[in-house]
Amino acid sequence: MRRLAVVLCLMAGPATASGLEIDVAGAANGTIKIDLFEDIAPKHVEQITALAADGVYNDVVFHRVIEGFMAQTGDVQNGKLGADMRLAGTGGSDRPDLEAEFSDTPFERGVVGMARAQDPNSANSQFFIMFDEGAFLNGEYTVVGKVTEGMDVVDAIKLGEGPNGAVIGEPDVMKAVRVTD
Repeated sequence: MRRLAVVLCLMAGPATASGLEIDVAGAANGTIKIDLFEDIAPKHVEQITALAADGVYNDVVFHRVIEGFMAQTGDVQNGKLGADMRLAGTGGSDRPDLEAEFSDTPFERGVVGMARAQDPNSANSQFFIMFDEGAFLNGEYTVVGKVTEGMDVVDAIKLGEGPNGAVIGEPDVMKAVRVTD
């Protein structure tokens, strides 16, 4: 009977050991809860949980938001509320960039992925939450988790403009980000 329980557990999907709670303020108001997939992206999960535990995600804006695609945040260097928003999305953190941890987990609504530059091994602190399915990202970006509560908050995040989705004016902000068990 124990063997069956273990098999069923493995078939249920990626295991999670930690998560994030993100309090959002702006056009969207509320809390987003994310389960993090330590089993498929352990280095990336360790990086973002360490940054969250240090408080550096607090007051970071959603700088790139594309309708029907995703909302991006996490630039702890250039994306703080009140900073020059023209630079938001160009920075990272004081931690090293990460080697890609690609998986078979598909990019679908609510999936959280790590943003990166053209180099697959350049993810650092920025991440994005999918509004919808994005199969073209599969195997190209690291999946780190999935929203379990608060997709209504994600859907309400202020949209950006133009092809790159830059948010103009007052962007929504991650007021507080907490690591959960």
